[in-house]
Amino acid sequence: MPDEVTARTRLLDAAARLFYADGIAATGINAIIAAAGVARMSLYNNFTSKDELVLAYIEARHEEWLTLYTSRAEDVADPKQSVLTVFDAYIDHAELGYDHGFRGCGLLNAAAELPVGSPGRDAVRRHKEQVEQILFDHLSALTSPSEARAMAEHCSFLLEGAMARAGLESSSHRLEHAKKLAARMIGAR
Repeated sequence: MPDEVTARTRLLDAAARLFYADGIAATGINAIIAAAGVARMSLYNNFTSKDELVLAYIEARHEEWLTLYTSRAEDVADPKQSVLTVFDAYIDHAELGYDHGFRGCGLLNAAAELPVGSPGRDAVRRHKEQVEQILFDHLSALTSPSEARAMAEHCSFLLEGAMARAGLESSSHRLEHAKKLAARMIGAR
C-alpha cells in the first residue's frame, strides 16, 4: 500500500504541474505517467479516469489555497485584517514557483476547460463560494448581514478580476492593488 500512496502523490504532483502549465485538454495521460515516473497501472490503481484525476487536482489545489489562508489567518483577531488575509492567501498562491510562470487561478483555468455540470467545474464553484463565505464571515463582525453579503461579493469580484489580470501579466501586482482597494473599502490600514 505505501507504494500506491507514493504513486498517487507523484501522479497528482505531475498532473498539477502539467495541468497548470499546459492545460487539462492538452495534457495526456501518457505525459502525466511519464512526468510522475510511474507505471500505467499505477494510474488506474489510483484513479478510474482522467476526469477523476482532474477532480483530485482541483480538490488538492483548493486545499493548497485553504492551507495558505489558514496559516495567515490563525493569528489574526481583527475582522478587517482577517478579510485582508484572504487577499494575502491569493497573493501567496500567485507567488508559488510555477514551471512556466504564473498563469492566473488554476481553478478558473481548469473550469474554463470543463463542461457545465462536470464534477470538476462544480468543485471550482464550491471553492469560490467558500472564499466568498469566508469573506462574509469576517465582514459580518463589521456590519449588518446584508451589507456584509454585498461587501463579500464585492471583495470576491475584486479578487477574481485581479487574479485574471495578474495571470495575464504573470505578476501578483494586481492582487496587491486589489488588497489595497479592499482595505479602503472596509476602512482597514
